Amino acid sequence: MNIKKLEAVVEAILFTMGEAVEIERLAAAVEHDEDTVRKIIRSMMTRYEEEDRGIHLIELDGSFQLCTKPEMYEYLIKVAHIPKKHVLTDVLLETLSIVAYKQPITRLEIEKIRGVSCDHAVNKLVEYGLICEAGRLDAPGRPILFATTEEFLRYFGIESLEDLPILNQETIEDFKEEAEKEVYQELQEEEDSELPELS
Repeated sequence: MNIKKLEAVVEAILFTMGEAVEIERLAAAVEHDEDTVRKIIRSMMTRYEEEDRGIHLIELDGSFQLCTKPEMYEYLIKVAHIPKKHVLTDVLLETLSIVAYKQPITRLEIEKIRGVSCDHAVNKLVEYGLICEAGRLDAPGRPILFATTEEFLRYFGIESLEDLPILNQETIEDFKEEAEKEVYQELQEEEDSELPELS
């Protein structure tokens, strides 16, 4: 199979799947080694950009996907009528950032950092496909662990979690301080509830 044919097969697979496909699966499909297939895809990515087409290839944590370019979105709305873009409020963004940097993380741990209930925010982020259940913590009650999804990477235009901006030390300390205050407050409330009532 020559290079042109390989490119055509890869393009057909990615177009048909409509989602990110792992390099291992692509290599198996075209019966070539992963390095060769990865080089072919990277070459296609460059050409798509140079030709100023309406689609482009993106890499998501070792997988590849054929997508519409973001600048084409306004034209697609005219055809589709209903935009699919989700509006992320400050509360959703704050909750999402905690999950992104601390994952896997339980709902209770998120609440300890934020200092308020996060049920609605977590449910919305799951509904939007930006976070998902990632197992359960080996602790009493077996609480659900949450982590970001492939859709999260796609939404923010990053290839992997390693591309997330590095938090400065001050922000990390703020997170720690908020969590410690919350834990201290809970302990204090427990102590107060255990004190005998004065008659």
